[in-house]
Amino acid sequence: EKLSWYMDTVEVHLISSISTASTSFFAALGSLRELHLEAAESVDKIKRLRGDLEELDKSMAVGGLKIVAARRRRENMHTLANAMQQLRDVVDALARCEDQVEKGHIEDALKGLAKVERLIAGERDLPMGQPHDREKVPVLFDLRGIKALERADHDIAMLRRRVGKGFEHRFLEVLLKDLRKHVDSVPSVATFQRWDKATQRSRGHHDRTPSVFPAYMQMDDGIRSTLRSNLEGLAQAGSIMPAAMAFREAALREVKALIKRPLPSSNDDDAESSMSASTQGGRQLTQQDKSSILARNLRALESADAEGMLKQMYSNVGEALRRLGTQVKVLLDVTSSFTNRRPPSGVKSPMSPPPGVRDDYMNGPVPGITVRTPVQEDIQQALDMSNLLGQAVDIAQSQITKILKARSEQSTHLPLSQFVRYFHLNRMFADECEAVSGRSGQALKAIVNTHIKEFVSQLGQSLMQELVQSMDKDRWEAKDCGEHDSQILDRILEASTKEIDSWTKACLVWEGGAEGSNGDVQINGETNGTAAPKDKTRSATIDEQKYILTDSTLLVLQGIEQFERLITGIPSMTQEITSLLLEYLKLFNSRCQQLVLGAGATKIAGLKNITTKHLALSSQALSFITALTPHIREFVRRHTSGAGQLMIEFDKVRRLYQEHQYGVHDKFVEIMSGRASAHVSVMKKINWDAPVKDSQAVNPYMETLVKETLTLHK
Repeated sequence: EKLSWYMDTVEVHLISSISTASTSFFAALGSLRELHLEAAESVDKIKRLRGDLEELDKSMAVGGLKIVAARRRRENMHTLANAMQQLRDVVDALARCEDQVEKGHIEDALKGLAKVERLIAGERDLPMGQPHDREKVPVLFDLRGIKALERADHDIAMLRRRVGKGFEHRFLEVLLKDLRKHVDSVPSVATFQRWDKATQRSRGHHDRTPSVFPAYMQMDDGIRSTLRSNLEGLAQAGSIMPAAMAFREAALREVKALIKRPLPSSNDDDAESSMSASTQGGRQLTQQDKSSILARNLRALESADAEGMLKQMYSNVGEALRRLGTQVKVLLDVTSSFTNRRPPSGVKSPMSPPPGVRDDYMNGPVPGITVRTPVQEDIQQALDMSNLLGQAVDIAQSQITKILKARSEQSTHLPLSQFVRYFHLNRMFADECEAVSGRSGQALKAIVNTHIKEFVSQLGQSLMQELVQSMDKDRWEAKDCGEHDSQILDRILEASTKEIDSWTKACLVWEGGAEGSNGDVQINGETNGTAAPKDKTRSATIDEQKYILTDSTLLVLQGIEQFERLITGIPSMTQEITSLLLEYLKLFNSRCQQLVLGAGATKIAGLKNITTKHLALSSQALSFITALTPHIREFVRRHTSGAGQLMIEFDKVRRLYQEHQYGVHDKFVEIMSGRASAHVSVMKKINWDAPVKDSQAVNPYMETLVKETLTLHK
């Protein structure tokens, strides 16, 4: 019953709900039917519109598009024609550039290559300030990367290298011509005077000659402008570095050529060698054969010819080194004004400027700041002036050292005046090389120092040997102290307080100097002045004291001058030369003692006996050297520092002479005592009471006594 009741209740509620919602449901169903009808009408209209549009498209749009496509094709054909014409222009321009290179018109060829590159990149060359109509000017295209121009980059680079070679040839020709002209135009006298002044300044001395502006620093504006144009061409051709390296090599070759120029021939041209060459079937000489022939010809040169050869060689090389340094400075100065861009290296896309340079492009250069250009960096890197000059100096000194070694024997046996000039010539050249390159040149200095030591040694031995030979032949007779010997004595005395002009002048390599004038002495003869009368013997004077000299003493005087001249010419060897001078003086003292006091002259020189006259002349010689020794010592003191030991040695030598002189005086006393005793014995035997036959006659003993006394006095 309850279930039935519940079901009835539910049914009643359903009927109530359905009756309530039936009105809106049927209204919505009607609206849906109306919507379906409107949609069907809209679809019909769209179908009709599409049909109308298709008809319109067929009648108008397709035709218009065909016209647009045809017009675009025509424009493309025109563009292709312009591109083909541009390509033809590129080919023709390259051909013109190659033709200009062949004819040597490298400036025009370089400009043409720049135009070709711009043409390939699609850039047009129009005169500055000329108006142009874009519609009338054909459009250019960037042709980089197209297959037809695959080798264009290679061809342009090849032509650019050829242009660079042309500018390089002009560049080298200008510099080498200027270098050779400078070397040939500057006299060696001016070069040596400049070197001497530099040497004097380095030692704190006054100049001997007036100062002049060095010729190697004078550069003609025409050369500078020519170098600028050539460097600009090299920069545009990208050949700065190769040209600079080529100049470096050419400069080194030129230095070698300057050394070889004054050398004697390395071919054996004498008759004997020609016959020997013909017997060998005309065999060509090897490099070793040429070197040996050159060394032989160098040794065969006369001393004057060898000195002239070295003068020409040194002055040429010195001026070339200085001019070379000036040229490098001018090149750096010229390139410093170039724009801060690197030269093109082929057809490439344009690059943005480096970050450090971008401000210069935007705002201009910053005042007070120097920006080194890439061209200048290339020049400085390739030339590197200190390295270049150092290498040139090394090459020159290496070749010169070989030449000096080949003539070692001849150089160490030169006359004194020529060797002093030889030393000063080499010293000034070594100083000049060091001033130019900063390199000391140890090899050259070593060979010259070896020559100096050998020359000093052989000169000392030669003078001592000559002294021994002269003393062995000396008859110990009074000799005339002529004008030449008096001049030598005056120079030795003056040298203790001041420099002797004739000695210092002999050091000036540009002066030359004749042998025998103030220098290489001649023994047993007068070289200038007048000879003394036969009945008069002139004496030497020191501090108003007169001395009668013998041949040996005059020779010692000349030998002392030789040593002092050598010290003046080579002050660095003062210690060694002074030691030889002291040995020379000791040798004279010991030999004199052996020959006179030891009676050695009776066996060697053929004297019957040693008389008072011989003792007197020996005493005069000893007194003369003793009086001369303080002047020699003061001369040595002026030319060396810390010469205390040498001064002591001079004092010892002077004491040796004084002791020797005391021995001679004792011998005098002994002889005169014996003669006096003999005369007393004779007087005792006289008969004083005997008549005198002749009242005017003098007793024989008195005549003998007076005669011997006068001899001793003389």
